[in-house]
Amino acid sequence: MWGLGSGGSRGPRRALSTEQIVDAAVTVAEQGGLVAVSMARVAQELGFTTMSLYRYVDSKDTLIELMQDRVIGLPPELPADANWRTALEIWARAEYRTIQRHPFWLDIPISGPPRGPNNMAWLETGLAALDDSPFPPQMKLLLLLNLSLFVISQARFARDATDSDDFAPVLRRVLDPAQFPALSAVLAEGSLDDDNPPGGTESGWAEGLFEFGLGRLLDGYAALSNTP
Repeated sequence: MWGLGSGGSRGPRRALSTEQIVDAAVTVAEQGGLVAVSMARVAQELGFTTMSLYRYVDSKDTLIELMQDRVIGLPPELPADANWRTALEIWARAEYRTIQRHPFWLDIPISGPPRGPNNMAWLETGLAALDDSPFPPQMKLLLLLNLSLFVISQARFARDATDSDDFAPVLRRVLDPAQFPALSAVLAEGSLDDDNPPGGTESGWAEGLFEFGLGRLLDGYAALSNTP
């Protein structure tokens, strides 16, 4: 992942590279989802035998970890004059858009902290965005990880949420206002209708929910820092 521990120059010239294998695996995942990725399927994509891949990648688990880092790519360049809140907004939206472009990324299990160079670049950029904040170093890390987990959960909701055109109308028919007075009041004023997403945005529920939640999360960070 970091380009360390590569083999020497002796022996037959290698016809593949780790980068080619990872790119092929990403292609397979983009076409058929993460479930379609196997060493055999990736080898087929490349026109090589399955065993030949193991000279470069020791297991499917390692391959998926490499894919996770490759797909997330490099972080955005943040404006030098942006305050910490604005910088975090840009950072969070960039992560959200990147994940949306590669939906299979959300199916990769989170088994521990990311270790790849691209993920470390995102972490470095996010921490640098907090340079002008009053938070101590450890809290900066916790705030950034919390923000990233929020982004991932919102991206998963946006991907997985099914068509909800009949959600509010069905609830209006089946809910007894005497048993569910608070929910019935929300339904009555249209807060759960598809054409009335959170925050008054016009981009639909998933986008509105992300922007509303991002704003409130950063409001909390600002309150914690005692800054406007």
